[in-house]
Amino acid sequence: MERESCGELKRRVVVEIDMKALVRNYQRIAEHVKPLDVLCVLKANAYGLGVGAYAEALADAGCRRFGVAEPYEALELKRVLAGRDGIDVQILSSVLPDEIPAMVREGVILPVTDIAEAKLISAAAVKARKTARVHFKLDTGMGRLGILARDALATMREVRALPNLDCEGIFSHCPMAYAPKDPFTSRQIRLFKSIAVAAGKEGMRFSRVHIAASDAINNFPEAARAPFTMVRTGINLHGSFDPNGRRALKVEPVLTLKTRVAQVRELPAGTTLGYGRTWCLAEPAKVATISAGYADGLPLALTNRGFVFIGGRRCPIVGRISMDYTTVDVSAVPDVKPGDEVICFGRCGKDSITPDDWAALKGTHAYDIICSLGTRVQRIVRR
Repeated sequence: MERESCGELKRRVVVEIDMKALVRNYQRIAEHVKPLDVLCVLKANAYGLGVGAYAEALADAGCRRFGVAEPYEALELKRVLAGRDGIDVQILSSVLPDEIPAMVREGVILPVTDIAEAKLISAAAVKARKTARVHFKLDTGMGRLGILARDALATMREVRALPNLDCEGIFSHCPMAYAPKDPFTSRQIRLFKSIAVAAGKEGMRFSRVHIAASDAINNFPEAARAPFTMVRTGINLHGSFDPNGRRALKVEPVLTLKTRVAQVRELPAGTTLGYGRTWCLAEPAKVATISAGYADGLPLALTNRGFVFIGGRRCPIVGRISMDYTTVDVSAVPDVKPGDEVICFGRCGKDSITPDDWAALKGTHAYDIICSLGTRVQRIVRR
């Protein structure tokens, strides 16, 4: 757990991570998709929030499968989870030739995106006298990485003949799963299933079959049922969703972003606020300047549109958000003073502001909001 101060000096901006809520979210997801297994995606340092605390809490809750994007993330996760039995760490994207030997030695589950890559993994496994576990990554419509659907069977036949490989899995990814009415994802799932069936008829069967990430779990329930054996979840662990889709999972927000009031002033009518003078006070107002800006993760899109909580009340952001500070109308808040707590997003009594709310204003999704929290924002784990 990260210390909350440096000596006697507290950080101005902190994000609090509610680990109990995180675990509850994992348990709800696992219950929703059972008997399928759940792989928790903790790439990019758990979206910048600190992979160590996340991995430990989820492992303690029973998660045995974790996904990352690249080798350094895999090695960090292996280090964090060292000494725990039966835990898999899997790279979900790609692996480069010079990265393969170390990944094989460490027992990381690797993707196979083409025959050349598979041959390198096989050779590294033979040299290390190990068996490398691999999952075939099929491109059924994402257009980013993987084996094209038309080449899938031929590629799998050739790769399975290579020595020292355990071809335990087959998976794909959906580019449109956030849109429940778009037919593309249903076609993609059918295509993936047809490849798995055809492979089975040739005796190629897999214990790990997965296509659903968070969006598909919510919007395409057929992706979380047999013949699939596993789902992947990342953003739903945080209690967030894509703004366009369904919210089948009953998960709760995990994060609270806080800062403090820097100054409070009574300003006369006609005063303009911030860069570009985008807000002009129509009447006298009490305005607080808070110690957080876009360097801390507050989107510019909140300018003159967003809110924060001060003194238990929603207070409108007035004027353009700057790098380090934001101005807020606190006329409705009695006795507000420098040093008072500000909740940028999180729960305040029965009300709440979420990363999803910010994402809607910015025209993006919660991943973008969470990954944009700045480096000077202190991550504090609440257990």
